[in-house]
Formats: sequence, structure tokens, C-alpha cells
Amino acid sequence: MLSLFVAAALAGMPPKLLPRPSAMTVQAGGVPITTVRIDGGGDAAERLTQLLATQRIGSAPTGYAVRFRRVAGLPGEGYRLTTDEDGATISASDDAGALYGAVTFWQLVTQDAAHHLPFVAIEDAPRFAWRGVMLDSARHFQSPAFVRSLIDWMAANKLNRLHWHLVDDQGWRIQIRKYPRLTDVSAWRRPATAPGAPPLPATGGFYTQDEIRGIVAYAAARNVTIVPEIEMPGHAVSAIRAYPKLGMGVPLPDNVWSDWGVYPWLYNTDEATFGFLEDVLDEVMTLFPSPWIHLGGDEAVKDQWKADPATQARIKALGLKDENALQGWFMARLGAYLERHGRRMIGWDEILEGGVPRDATIMSWRGVDGALAAAKAGHDAILSPAPTLYLDHRQGSGADEPPGRGKVISLADVYAFDPAPPSLDAATRRHLLGLQGNLWTEHVRTEARAAWQLFPRASAIAEIGWSTTQDSYAGFVDRLSPHLARLTPLGLAAADSAFRVPPPADFAPCTDKLVLNLEDDYPAAGPRARFVVDILNPCWLRKGAGGARRIALTVGQLPFNFQLGADRAKITFRPPATPAGEFEVRAGCDGERLAVLPLAEAARHPGITRIEAPLARSADTLCITYTARGPDPLWGLAGVELLP
Repeated sequence: MLSLFVAAALAGMPPKLLPRPSAMTVQAGGVPITTVRIDGGGDAAERLTQLLATQRIGSAPTGYAVRFRRVAGLPGEGYRLTTDEDGATISASDDAGALYGAVTFWQLVTQDAAHHLPFVAIEDAPRFAWRGVMLDSARHFQSPAFVRSLIDWMAANKLNRLHWHLVDDQGWRIQIRKYPRLTDVSAWRRPATAPGAPPLPATGGFYTQDEIRGIVAYAAARNVTIVPEIEMPGHAVSAIRAYPKLGMGVPLPDNVWSDWGVYPWLYNTDEATFGFLEDVLDEVMTLFPSPWIHLGGDEAVKDQWKADPATQARIKALGLKDENALQGWFMARLGAYLERHGRRMIGWDEILEGGVPRDATIMSWRGVDGALAAAKAGHDAILSPAPTLYLDHRQGSGADEPPGRGKVISLADVYAFDPAPPSLDAATRRHLLGLQGNLWTEHVRTEARAAWQLFPRASAIAEIGWSTTQDSYAGFVDRLSPHLARLTPLGLAAADSAFRVPPPADFAPCTDKLVLNLEDDYPAAGPRARFVVDILNPCWLRKGAGGARRIALTVGQLPFNFQLGADRAKITFRPPATPAGEFEVRAGCDGERLAVLPLAEAARHPGITRIEAPLARSADTLCITYTARGPDPLWGLAGVELLP
């Protein structure tokens, strides 16, 4: 008896493929697949065999025929796929196209549990050459096994660039044999804790050169180019921690590398430091055959350069205008070094401010303007704008949402992003290589959370980077659901919150200056409380409080481990009446104080504490703040109860 799927295929309904192909014709008929026999294909055939095995479809001499054919004239990464009674033919002009034809065949076979293959004719090729994901392994280390799994998930979505963020203030993750202290010292750190809380165990790790070579080869077989990032001149604390002579002579406070935010420590501009960086890049280039090497260039706070006489003398000797121009010279020098070795520099959009080599590629994160300015100036550009393509943002507001940035960037928000609006002229459009989603991991400490934050939003990035025409959001979700099911045997547990209607929040931050969804620092193992807090203004609003006569708050304290520069001094509090301070509840943030909840008991407890107090009167809107002498510790609010 024909399955419902085959009946639909016979009626001409398109199979649910993701990304959506450029052109597809559904023919009458279909056939159940139990085994296959594959002719040709190389890596693509091997990968197809592996993918089909996840659905318990094996190989047999009498199986359904799948033929790979190399033909001239098809676009790069493009393919032609036909299926009928006589078998399937996957035609491509390159290995990548053969692989993506195989991925589409696998998707066709996995439309339902019965593995009925519809008869189709597909012509397909990508919209953009760069369809990427950035994984930050510097803030939290992920195992080589997880990186391989991510590469599998990317290939199944026709994503082809893994930007691997291997170096930052908090950790150095790549083995450099000439400088062993980079990993001996700076691959490990002890997470910050609030005053009085038990210390957390050390965390970290690094990738050996042999592990990296294996991962790079694994990725290449799946048409994923790994682009390593070695940050400079800022985000350099891990290097300076291991080799202090690389810095400006300003000491590093103990455990400062466990802070988040933007640090003021930069590489100095001594010749010895350039020798160090060139040595590092030499080893990086031996490991990564990528045409591109990412050199960072973002968030370089130049206060230490401004205060250093030797740096000021360097600026004068070079005839430069200022510290921004010095950064431009710094990046151009290392970019030229890469060019002499047949590689191209990528940098974040800040590098445009100091002047960069003509062949530098710009990765635009501060909105899309950096990419457009770069493209108009003749630079290739990649779009990864915050917040829309920053995957450390929450994608829902439910209680099970992992820690991350507080602003919700939903699956629908990502799918609505247009990387190349019709208003762009042809010359500008030609320089837009594509787009990528960035997973920064300051607050993503587990691999399960990394997978949750990445998917399904990375599938939306895959589609808008591949498909020439965009589906409705409802149509995309209709195709996404079976796609996620076929990814489950590949080990992906994607975020289901992406499909839920977010529950109304009982309370929310008063302001949106720098809202984070933070995790408690206690206990070391097991579930921890989470707090959505604006760290620049810890204040919450609870509306609809009329009629309440008592209030109970569930609170916890966190380390204020944020490098904010001058912004830290802008965080102000009302003075405390008791040594530990107190939460205050007011009728509006500038209104009458209605309740005071002392923090003496909560301050003695490393976890969360419930505190309760009477309300002087009811109010429609309650403003909840706390008193303190400074921002450390940071108090978080996990629950508000209004009691009769």
C-alpha cells in the first residue's frame, strides 16, 4: 500500500528540502528505498553512504542505483539531480557539487519513515559562496568530537565555512610548538565567583596540532573550509599572560582572564612582538590550508598605547596620525606577511578605520554598514551583523533558555534577514561574499548549549545564504521540522524553544543598556539559577501588582566579572543601610519606597535565597532595585511573588 508521502508526491507536491533548491520539478511516481548501490562519487559517495546509514539504509549489489557523474559547465558547488525508476544521477562540475547533490538525495529519501524516494529533477546552486558559522572556542573549549559533529551538521545544511575563533583574552586554544606557554599557561583558567562563594574547578583545554590536522581533513571531505582566527592587536590577554613582554608592561590582575568584555591590554609594536606573531602565523598556516586567515582587529582599546612613550615615538617615527592609524599599520604589516605566503587577511570591520591592504576581506559585525562600505571601496565583505546573526542571543524567553545575551533573536528574526537587498548596485553586490552566524561563548559553557544556540537558527542562515528566492516563514518552518528530525541521528539536539510562543514574563529589566541572561556561579555541578539582568542598571519592573500586600523575591549573587572600561563608573546604586545591602521595592523607579528586603541572609548563601517583606501599599507597577557600595557582587532576580 502506498504511503501518504508517495500519494503526495504523485499529486505533484514538492518534497521538503532545506535549503530550498533553485529549481525542482516533481515527476509522477516514486520508489521505496531499502538499499543502494553507488557508482563513482569519491568523498561524496562515502558521505552519502554514511548519511544513509543513519537511516538504516545500507549498500547492496541489487540496491537502488545512485550514479555520480562529473560534467562541465555547472556552477561552483552546484549540481543536477534526477531520480526515476532506473535510479538517481547526480551531476556536478566539482567535488562540492557532488557532495551537495548527495545531501539532497539523502534529504529526499528521509521525507518519511518508510524512505520513499520521489521522482524529481533538480537544478541547484548557491546564492553566495560564503555560508558560514563562527564557533568561539576561546571563551569555552569544545572537544574535537563536538567540532566534528558541528561540521557534520553544517554539511547537512550546505554550510561551507567554519570560522574558528581560537584565541582571545580568556584562552589560547591552538598548540604553537615554538611557544609552549601559550597552551601550558593560557589554555586554563578558574571561573570567576562571587565574594564568599566556593571556588569553581579550573576549566579549559586546547587542540593539539595533530587534532587540528584531523579536524581540517574531516571538514575538507565535507566541503567545509576552516578559517582560523588569531586575534590582534587587542583581545591579547592570553598571549600576554603567557609571555608578558608582548604587552605594554601593565600588569595583569590575578584571574582577570576570567572576566568578560573588552580589555585594555594590547600587543606592543616592538619588532620582537612582530617576530612572535609571524612565528605563530607560520605554524597556523601549516595547519590550515584555508586561503583566508582571520586576524581580528576588533575592540582594540588604545589607552595603553596612548600612555606609552615608546608607542608614541613609534607613531611619530612612522609619520602616522594617531593610534587608529597605528592599528592600520599593524594590521597591514601582518596582512602583507600573509600575502607573501599566498594567504589573505580577514578582519572585523574596525580595521577599515585605519586603512588596510586592498586584498583584505572585511567581516562586518557592527550592523551591515561596514560590509557595504568595504564593498564600495573594493574589498570583499562578509555579513555577520549583531544582533541578528549573533547566536549567543536568546532565541526565546522561557525558563529553559540557556544563558546568553538577553535580547531575544528568534528564528523568524534570522530568517527575515536579507544579506543583499535589491537596492544594492551590481558592483557592490559582487564584493559581498556571503554571510555567517557567530556563536560567542562567554555564557555558553557546555557543548549541549552550543548546539542549542546554533540550531535551528544556523539552518535559517543556510537557507538565506543558499536559496535564490525566499520562502514564507511558515513554508520554511514546514520544511525545517523534518530536516531537524533527520539531523537527530547525527547527534543534534536543536533548540525547541525556537518554535514555542514565549510565555509572558512576570518581571523584566527596567532598561536595555546591556541585558544578559546570566547563570549563577553555584553549585559547581548540577542546575544553576539564571538571572536576566541589565548589568549597567540592575533594576526590574513588575507590572500588575495591584492588590498585593506582601512580596517575596528569589535572589542570588554573581561575580561582577565584566571589563567595561569607563562605563563601570556609570553604574550607580543607592547607598546601603546595612553592611550587606538590601533590595528595595518602589512605586515606579523614582517613587515611594514600599518595601525593604535586607540581604544579610542571602549574602551568606552562595546559591539563591527567598526573601520576603510586607508592602506598604499596592501599586500597578513595582520597581525593584538593590542598594550597594559598588557593582561587585552583582545581584540577580530569579523570581517575584506577590502575596495577599
